[in-house]
Amino acid sequence: MADLKYYDVILKPVITEKSMNLMAEKKYTFLVHPAATKNQIKEAVEKMFEGVKVKKVNTMLQDGKTKRRGMTIGRTAKTKKAIVQLAEESKDIEFFEGM
Repeated sequence: MADLKYYDVILKPVITEKSMNLMAEKKYTFLVHPAATKNQIKEAVEKMFEGVKVKKVNTMLQDGKTKRRGMTIGRTAKTKKAIVQLAEESKDIEFFEGM
């Protein structure tokens, strides 16, 4: 497995209607590196966002979809998504404020 630094683990936040509704329960959704473990994701979130304490991390792998353009067939990339639940005493993540 590659040596991942905490700033390489989280790729981008997922902004959907469902993920926005989960923020009321202090759950935030991110696209993460496919080789990242739950412990690495927890460590990355706590280091990137000041005053945040992670309670639980759920991950899911999504296979790439088959796409066609004419006779050419290809696949999109595999992705890994993480839903991070914060502790009750934790601060909210400011990045998502006002969305």
